[in-house]
Amino acid sequence: MFRSISPPVQDSTFSSPFLCSSSTPSSSDSDESPEASFRYGQHQDLNLNKVSRMSFSGSQSYKLLAVLSGHVGSVSCLALCGEFILSASLGRDIIVWQQPDLRQFTKFGQGDGSVKALISAGNKVFTAHQDSRIRVWKVSRSSENVFRLVDTLPTRKDYLGKFMKQSNYVQTRRHHKHLWIEHADSISCLAVSNGLIYSGSWDKTLKVWRMSDFKCLESIKAHDDAINGLVASNGIVYSSSADGKIKAWRKNGKNSMHSLKGILEGHKDISLNSVVVTEDGRLVYGGGSDGFVVGWLANKDLNSWKGVCEVKAHESSVLCMCLMGELLCSGSADRSICIWKREINGGLFRHMVIKGHEGPVKCLQASQVRVGGGLMLYSGSLDKTIRVWWIPNYSADEYDKDIHRS
Repeated sequence: MFRSISPPVQDSTFSSPFLCSSSTPSSSDSDESPEASFRYGQHQDLNLNKVSRMSFSGSQSYKLLAVLSGHVGSVSCLALCGEFILSASLGRDIIVWQQPDLRQFTKFGQGDGSVKALISAGNKVFTAHQDSRIRVWKVSRSSENVFRLVDTLPTRKDYLGKFMKQSNYVQTRRHHKHLWIEHADSISCLAVSNGLIYSGSWDKTLKVWRMSDFKCLESIKAHDDAINGLVASNGIVYSSSADGKIKAWRKNGKNSMHSLKGILEGHKDISLNSVVVTEDGRLVYGGGSDGFVVGWLANKDLNSWKGVCEVKAHESSVLCMCLMGELLCSGSADRSICIWKREINGGLFRHMVIKGHEGPVKCLQASQVRVGGGLMLYSGSLDKTIRVWWIPNYSADEYDKDIHRS
């Protein structure tokens, strides 16, 4: 049984977030990965005594901590990188916000067109662009430029090794050919797993790149329409598309190519805009243009999936989702964010609804709060702002009480 619980709408903002930094170690100047040298990106310290709470389900509440402004266009994507929050918009610049005070730390960016996707892995940040290229940035506190451009994909070496052979060219549309290592349209999403980078594009292809030398290894004709989302877990890559399908891809061996392992179909004639998967790889959720979130459960071998839930999450299109523990967060064109509690069988129970953005919610990221519990939720919107929220944990006892009251 699914039922909606909507808290009061938060309508006030604060000039600075109520974050406690007294117990936070200083960042290292070494050239380690951000996970090792920058600690805020993984867990936040939140002083709950300083947060005036909103009433929700007895003791439950959420809180708007900060509104970050600085983009001249709609916020298109977010990423967490150590102590930093990275946000990008229709412009080419990426703004770096430093925690815990959420001040603007720096900007970086290069290329033509807007940044469509951001992802961090180790001491690297990968950005996907409307000009159909991926840029690789090295993160180093020992450098004057903390975010330094080190390569662009496809690399020059990859081009030089392939441009002479006609067999390396594919026809993308009438009278137009591209090297198979190139995307022919905007890159919309990225994922990183097991030493590989995955890129999905509006050109309907999924490309696989090797992390060690950035060589393009595969180009897969994955879907019948634009690819909107990617996520990788437990050796499987899931791609969601405007063709209304999520496809599961997997390598059969270390040196083998990716092959199709399953097709998860949503509602008819809708676009699946986002896909997320649980840490164990068993549950997959897709967000659709009809406002529904649909879930599938995999068997133990992760080679077969069955539908386990479908819930009308929003009045308009689901544009983004993120998972943090037992909570699933969905953002929508209706300008709201829904927080869902996952049930054991994969079903979704509405935890709360968050409102505050003045435009569609385009991107979400979350991190755990180390002191005080709950999670930090970061939302980017077409209203050109990033909002930072504190979301409480939903304890099992309170969940059971609500179920029995229903």
